[in-house]
Amino acid sequence: MPRRLSKLAMLTLALAPVTALAKDKLPPDAFSVSMPPPPAPPPANGSIFQGSYVALTSGGRAGQVGDIVTIQLVERTAATKSNAAGTQREGDIGLTPPTTGPLSLFNPSDIAMGGGQAFKGKGDASQSNALSGEVSVTIAAVYPNGTMFVRGEKLLTLNRGDERVQISGIIRAIDISPDNRILSTRVADAKIRYVGKGEIARASQQGWLQRFFSIISPF
Repeated sequence: MPRRLSKLAMLTLALAPVTALAKDKLPPDAFSVSMPPPPAPPPANGSIFQGSYVALTSGGRAGQVGDIVTIQLVERTAATKSNAAGTQREGDIGLTPPTTGPLSLFNPSDIAMGGGQAFKGKGDASQSNALSGEVSVTIAAVYPNGTMFVRGEKLLTLNRGDERVQISGIIRAIDISPDNRILSTRVADAKIRYVGKGEIARASQQGWLQRFFSIISPF
């Protein structure tokens, strides 16, 4: 039995790093910066307005690959669920025996019955999340219908660990403000990740051995 326990512990130690790495399956360049393609040489056509001309009505609004857009994180979600149920049932039966004859030997209390049943249940669940801040991302692709795919991340190296905010999604040019800002609620297919690592993040997690026994525990 001690030999089996030692083998089980060694197997758990061997699988612990693999499990930790398998949690994040995103490719390393999922939120990498998108750089604009090199500009093509202007055609020698003698025209006053060349290909790099930008209309005065568009101003400095982002719209090309590599342009920077600031996403304002205003995420706030709340969910509440509750239910209640109650049932109650009662029944009584009683017979009065005759005063004469063979059945007169029974007392009224001998053939009286009664029963009752009651149930009451209640359940409540609630959850709320909030995320605020700003993350500047770059335009990675511009689609023919005018929408743009943006992605980017912000890395904060603090005293006790690292905090990383990553976001990607599809935006519309009409939703971008003149100062190149857009609300996160206007980002379609948004993927927002807020992760951290360091001693603070490790302190808020269970140890690998405790997680192992929590998985196999029948309670």
